[in-house]
Amino acid sequence: MLQALYFPARSSPFASNRSLDVGLDRDLDLDLESAPRRLQMPSAVSFRREDAGRRLAKQSALAKLVMNNQLHSSPPSPPSTSPSTTSPTSPDLEQHPHQLAVLPPAAKDAAGSLAPVASVANAVRMMNDLTDTPPYSRSVTSTAPSSPRIPPLRQNSGSQTPRVRPHATTLNIPGMTRSKVSPDGRIPQRDVAAKLVIVMVGLPARGKSYITKKLQRYLTWQQHESRIFNVGNRRRKTAGRRVSVHPKLAPEHYSLDPPVQAAEILLNGAPAPREEPTELDLNRTDSQQEADQSAQFFDPKNEKAAALREQVAMETLDELLDYLLNQGGAVGILDATNSTIKRRQHIVDHIKQREPKLGILFIESICRDPNLLEANMRLKLSGPDYRDKDPVKSLEDFKARVEAYASAYEPLGDYEEEHDMQYIQMIDVGRKLIQHRLKGFLSGGLSTYLSSFNLAPRQIWITRHGQSVDNELGRLGGDSPLTERGHCYAQALHRFITHKRKEWIMEQKSKLAQASFPPLPGDNTPPYPDMYSDLDEKNFCVWTSMLRRSVETAEYFDVDDDYDVKNWEMLNELNSGEFEGMTYEEIKKKFPEEFAKRAKDKLNYIYPGVGGEGYLQVISRLRDMVREIERITDHVLIIGHRSVCRVLMAYFMDLTREDITDMDVPLGMLYSIEPKPYGIAFHAYRYNEGRGWFDELPNYKPQKATQGSV
Repeated sequence: MLQALYFPARSSPFASNRSLDVGLDRDLDLDLESAPRRLQMPSAVSFRREDAGRRLAKQSALAKLVMNNQLHSSPPSPPSTSPSTTSPTSPDLEQHPHQLAVLPPAAKDAAGSLAPVASVANAVRMMNDLTDTPPYSRSVTSTAPSSPRIPPLRQNSGSQTPRVRPHATTLNIPGMTRSKVSPDGRIPQRDVAAKLVIVMVGLPARGKSYITKKLQRYLTWQQHESRIFNVGNRRRKTAGRRVSVHPKLAPEHYSLDPPVQAAEILLNGAPAPREEPTELDLNRTDSQQEADQSAQFFDPKNEKAAALREQVAMETLDELLDYLLNQGGAVGILDATNSTIKRRQHIVDHIKQREPKLGILFIESICRDPNLLEANMRLKLSGPDYRDKDPVKSLEDFKARVEAYASAYEPLGDYEEEHDMQYIQMIDVGRKLIQHRLKGFLSGGLSTYLSSFNLAPRQIWITRHGQSVDNELGRLGGDSPLTERGHCYAQALHRFITHKRKEWIMEQKSKLAQASFPPLPGDNTPPYPDMYSDLDEKNFCVWTSMLRRSVETAEYFDVDDDYDVKNWEMLNELNSGEFEGMTYEEIKKKFPEEFAKRAKDKLNYIYPGVGGEGYLQVISRLRDMVREIERITDHVLIIGHRSVCRVLMAYFMDLTREDITDMDVPLGMLYSIEPKPYGIAFHAYRYNEGRGWFDELPNYKPQKATQGSV
């Protein structure tokens, strides 16, 4: 009886020498010469049922033979007593030894064990010859010389030449996203779509400059090249606005509000050279030393002034675009009112004309709290437009200026949404946030950062842990405990912070009691609405790392119920990888190349070994920590480590990337940072071990650390 079996068509290179004989001969002899002919046969052939059973028996016998002869790690199994099992020494196989594709069983030696025969690879290959389906093709080692590899050529497989679409992702995190075009992870010059133009929108005294400075500080700290382009500063240059030689601002050390360049603050006791006026100023007479900058200048009906403001705005925008497209910038911030739809559309058209792939983000600051608005207006009286003038008249003129802008003001909304423009609306400096169609990594991250803003008065303290055992030995990293001197530092720190906390509350209550209007000369810290909250109920947070020396420094705070102590892994010291526990001298002797590599570029250097980090990695993991510090309204003391303190100080003090890695943060130094509407108030204290107290260092300026210090 014949039965038709169907086999899939084969395309294997072994098809010509495989056992394709599914023919009718009883003994299944393979005729290699007829293999090409059999390849032309149809896939359905006749096959005897009894031949199939015999074929399976042979395969089973062959498998046992291979196991006994080749893989002789264990003695052969005793023959089965089952009548259905075919033995390797069955009469059928002895009568037809040529039907096996392997050698016959090897003879036994004197000990009765089987002698090895052909290699396992050959046996397995011969066994495969008896199967129906050929195995996957195997690579064959060749002695022929390999052909030279042809490197791939740059091409464009799409239909557009050259490429006009922006890159698919705008995710760029310095130190975390590296590529050939951006070895340090910053936004590469070619990735224009990842760059961003931030266009501020809002009436005067709405906190736009406050927002732009914080944005620029945050972006620079994240190692994104960013710069503010203030239209008001350029307007003052154009109009020839002069500023008093001796501004009567109360000194605040290391304020983040730098001198207004356009106001021509005197340098080194001598006035700055007058800049050449712009085109619209060329026809003014010598008697016109200063153009009118009063409220009439901002009246929309004043066509001459409106033309000047428009030209100044476009010149400032061109300067911003040059910075992004030609000078390696990543983010440019246009600080101006941009109060009408016409002006904003003009800005968009101007940007698209220069580079259509640039991202554009509008940020509007809206102030609805009358107390907050009044405080902002008071602060403006100390600015370059009203400095050294009568405060009452100045306030009246400034309010008239605001009304002039408000008469033609058009907030962000339906027009921007209909034209698919991304924007963020900030209401009352971060109390409420509205966003639309945010595109790109930077836009999303800035939205999260902006939501953390608050004007609550509070203190931020930063210090290193007390002296540890590894500090005494000059070793890097580790998790050693404090020395006795370190425990004394922890006790003095608790006493001093408790004293300064009570002192700060008394000062704030005194300021509220003395707040008056009109502001006196030098009164550049008007009371803000958040100051009227109950100062006595503020929490005081103490944050440490997970390392023992940091946790032990907070031991006296931990047993005081008036403090909230929490340990954070993200505050851990920079991981030195395989150099953990070594001194700088040991690293220099054993790994001179790594030591020189680190000294050349400490910011981008990453310690070798498992878990090794660099400063860019520390900045990245502290990003959320900074947002949390900005968000909370409570006091906080951070007991960290040298690299962590450097990175945090760099953010609050707006230090350059060169200063981050070299800033001297020795043991025993305590820093106080108090956020202000215009920047920060900064104070530094040094631990006096003899007194068990801290001494303030007036006019302290961070210095460069000594090489090799721990």
